[in-house]
Amino acid sequence: MEDVILEQKDAGDWIYRGEGAANLILAYTGSSPAFIGKVMRIQKSQRNGNTAVKGNRALTTHERLLWRENQELTASPNREILEQLYVKHVMSPLLGPKHVDVGIRVHVTKEFLKSVEKNVIFYRPAWRVDSSQVDVNRDSVLILSDHSVFPNRNLKDEPCITVEIKPKCGFLPISRFIAEENAVKKTLVRFRMHQALKLLNQEISEYSKYNPLDLFSGSREGIQKAIKALYATPQNNFRVFFNGSIVFGSLGGGADSTTALVGEVFEDTLKNVIQADNGQRTASFIQLVAETIYASGALDQLLEVQKLDTHDIEGAIHAYYNITSQPCMVCRELSKDKLSCRYTSLHSIPLDESLKIVKDYLIAATAKDCSLMISFRPLEDGRLPSHNTVYLGSTDQVFEYKVYFIDLDLKPLKKMETYYELDKKIVSCYSQMVKTEDETDKAVRMNSNGSVRDQRYALEDSFFNCYTEDCTGKCN
Repeated sequence: MEDVILEQKDAGDWIYRGEGAANLILAYTGSSPAFIGKVMRIQKSQRNGNTAVKGNRALTTHERLLWRENQELTASPNREILEQLYVKHVMSPLLGPKHVDVGIRVHVTKEFLKSVEKNVIFYRPAWRVDSSQVDVNRDSVLILSDHSVFPNRNLKDEPCITVEIKPKCGFLPISRFIAEENAVKKTLVRFRMHQALKLLNQEISEYSKYNPLDLFSGSREGIQKAIKALYATPQNNFRVFFNGSIVFGSLGGGADSTTALVGEVFEDTLKNVIQADNGQRTASFIQLVAETIYASGALDQLLEVQKLDTHDIEGAIHAYYNITSQPCMVCRELSKDKLSCRYTSLHSIPLDESLKIVKDYLIAATAKDCSLMISFRPLEDGRLPSHNTVYLGSTDQVFEYKVYFIDLDLKPLKKMETYYELDKKIVSCYSQMVKTEDETDKAVRMNSNGSVRDQRYALEDSFFNCYTEDCTGKCN
């Protein structure tokens, strides 16, 4: 496809599939053999933001220093090529080539991108439209295999069902650079704490029941518990596709909880794949997903990459300031009694060590933010099974499966500061919530005159009003 250029007339062949923070995903519906079974990733820019492409500098001066060991990355003429080379040379070797699709780049005209923007705007969640748009200043897009279907499939004879999971961070940090007042990070997984902040900011309406530690536990029971929780409260961490079309979860946004009606519709959809009585298919599907994750071992490798973050952001941020040759803003903010030798010692390490700490942290950040796509199709009698098969005992079926990691984006070096500020915000919000709950419980125990309910509401209102005004506003 090197000589292919997508023009305005081609825009109608691509339909909205979903989106993340940085990219739109479109699926091909036309008749060109080159694009059948493919999806397109188009980069977005922030509205009212200065994120449009200017010039051809893919990496900043400090980023070229950070990635200097890979000459192809440092020589990348633009960000699009850089992103693809990062997946090819960094993430694919770490996660395993069989689970990573590098894709190919295809040139596009500005008119194509403008037409795509116009065509998909009504399918995008309103809050996504308000914050971002197609970056029409790009000159190429990334074409990938559609991992929600099998290649060369026959939709009539071979139904395919795919689950997309965003696992998030699967371990508890043990870094000695975590401050004593933030010790909760060592006992409670970040995803659970982040839920408190999202609830406060009204990004979600209820807590997710999901715990990443279950998914990464390596046990069938733990994995199945995680999948059940993701099904119950999918948010933006769990989606299901049937023959390439979404049938569970939401595109581009999040679905807080699974209602009885949604569950009934999904149960009915599964009749095309799961040979079980009505009311039993969803449970069998959850078992199928859990068993495949356990058998594939893909998450074991992902966890190893996540654990490249050995210093936590509270340590890595100091190495970041070493690289940028700036005065450490973190040390400047810390009072003398909190500025221990643990932090000051980080500013005397060799530059190569600082580079490794930050580079490993950013690679781990990619692994913590990626998604996992698992596709299934039932094997009919007479078809030879592939080496990637799983047996579902509850229905006596054998399924062929494939597993891929997607959204393996390179994280900008500048984002280190954002990660540090978000980490502070998450821990502060969660700690304040726990404090408020403790005060509420104390009030409940002490009060016996019938005004317990009023006191509980007053305490909760106090927490949300105070925190929203004093903390959230400063961090946004």
